[in-house]
Order: sequence, then structure tokens, then C-alpha cells
Amino acid sequence: MIPRVGDVLRVSCPSSATQVASVSAFDVSVRSPWWRVDPDVDWIRWNGDIAIARDPASWDWQRGLLRTDPPAYDLQSGDHCTVGIPEVVVHVIDVEVFDPPRKTGWLPRPFADVVVLRYGESVDPRIENQGTSIDLDDAMPTELKLLFRPYAFLEVGDDLASSDGRAWRFDGAWEWLAYDGSGVEAPSWPLTLISRRGEASPLDAVAIRQATVEGSHLDEIERWREHSGADISPGRRAARAR
Repeated sequence: MIPRVGDVLRVSCPSSATQVASVSAFDVSVRSPWWRVDPDVDWIRWNGDIAIARDPASWDWQRGLLRTDPPAYDLQSGDHCTVGIPEVVVHVIDVEVFDPPRKTGWLPRPFADVVVLRYGESVDPRIENQGTSIDLDDAMPTELKLLFRPYAFLEVGDDLASSDGRAWRFDGAWEWLAYDGSGVEAPSWPLTLISRRGEASPLDAVAIRQATVEGSHLDEIERWREHSGADISPGRRAARAR
């Protein structure tokens, strides 16, 4: 499953044994138990270590997902420990797919990654590079469980009609395009599917009609807020454009 923007996920990764390579005032570097150096990328000199913030009050600690046991602030160079991701709820603010897979300096090369924020954190347009990335389907055994997907009954690119007869394109969780340029933020329910992937789809049309008989766009936002603990931000488009 490739997540999409707006998805609320439960993320975890089983802990693996490793050893501390070095310690600085700000972070501890541990040997990666998952990735290996990519010998065909000589312009990225990855040394095989993963840096993890030591100070729980720091921004790097709060945005990061990886944790060590014992905690990073208790470790010294040469210590043995484990590293993994304790179970945490996040929501997706960006998705990138790479074809061919991206050269990072380590193997395997990721074909996609998602940028996530922790439960309760909203997109802040004042913060550059907000969130942390999760590579999909690499050697790190990260587990992603979908908790909530806004507009789960729609696919990106669906053409629909709202209850007032306007035509719309669904571009993602909170990204609606009104073909008449009306400036209205989102369509009124119930929704009628016009086409999916350029074709009529009667079965999908019935499912969408049934899913939107009751409720509204604002109700869908409220359900997302309950699962993510966050709020919809005016800066969400900027976050996706990074």
C-alpha cells in the first residue's frame, strides 16, 4: 500500500540490535542494522551510521521516529543498544514516488517515501522541511497500518457532480477543483461519480452515492481531526510542493 496525503497511520518498526559508533553533544550515531552502502553512488559518502537526537526537548527528537533502548541520552561510544520505532500515530503530508528508485547512498534504493507529522501536529507554513520521511518497502521492516483515510471511497482524479449540479475533480483529501471556477472550497453532498480513470463506472458510482447520502465535507474534516489530532492548515498546499 502506498499511502496518500491525509492518511492517518499507525507506524512501528521492531527493534534491532546495534552498536553506538559515536556520540556528540546533539546526537548519537548507531550502526544501521538495515541498510548497506551503495557502491555505485560515489558522490554520496554515507558511512553506515544513523544519527538520533539525544535531547528529548529538541526539535530533531520530536520530529524523529527512531528511538534507542537505552535512550540516546544515556549512550556512550561503543555501547550496545537496540534501535526501532515505538508505535506512533502519524498523518501524511506528502508522498513522493521515484522512477527509477532514488539514489541515497545506501541500499536498497527507495522507490517511494512519505512525509509524516506526529499525532496532534498540524502543518505550519512557517516551518521549512516540516515532518519526517519514511521510505517504503526498503530493508527497514517498518509497519504501516491505515487508521483513517479521508474520502476513502474516492480515487485521485475522479470527476464528480455535487448536489447543486457543479462539476468537480478530486485531487486529494482537501484538494478539490471546481470546473466552473466558482471559488467554492468543496462540493456539497451527496456526490455523483461522472467518470473514474476517464470512464463511466456504475458500480463505483453506486458506492460513492451511498457513502455520501448523509454527511458533508466538513464532517469528513471533523472525522480526520479526531483521528489525527491535527487541524487543516492553509499551508497544506505549500507543504505538498516541497
